[in-house]
Amino acid sequence: MLVILAGVAGAGKDTIAKAIIQRMENVISIPSFTSRAPRADDVPGVSYNFVTKEQFEQMIAAGELYEYDVHHENYYGTSRKLLNERIQSGKIIIKDIDVNGTEALVDLLKEDTKVVTIFLRVPKEELEERLKNRIDHLSPKEIQLRLNRFDYEESKIGIYDYVIKNDNLEKTLSIIQTIIEKEYELYKTK
Repeated sequence: MLVILAGVAGAGKDTIAKAIIQRMENVISIPSFTSRAPRADDVPGVSYNFVTKEQFEQMIAAGELYEYDVHHENYYGTSRKLLNERIQSGKIIIKDIDVNGTEALVDLLKEDTKVVTIFLRVPKEELEERLKNRIDHLSPKEIQLRLNRFDYEESKIGIYDYVIKNDNLEKTLSIIQTIIEKEYELYKTK
């Protein structure tokens, strides 16, 4: 089963994915590939798989990605090989991804894999504060790039199975854990 977490940059996707993995023993992640430079708190192979722009473009040409997109001037994408290996493991996979990637993965995998989609909503004003206070200290230009995408991402919430307002981390984690447990039970009984 694949659980997709989406929402604008700063909505808490990564924080929630990490916490769910710690709380649920049958849940693992799949890091995206990216052409962006690692940040101070990134762990290569865990946070992301870091490659150069040229390497990423070679992956695109070779058909190695289920989906990819450009955000904030960098490539991001999902490896076919890694995702297939994780699906074969029998574990629940949690992945944070943008709205375009969500649509692509659901279309490509819906016949073979149970896909549960969750969109995390955050008010725009709160999002701006989160972005300004991030540990990795985004520049004003980077903050504006992320805020510019807010309305587009929000316009796509209709494609998600669940939409959760992420204004309280513990409450959000509890809701998502319940969703995963119930969806997994339904998946296993089919």
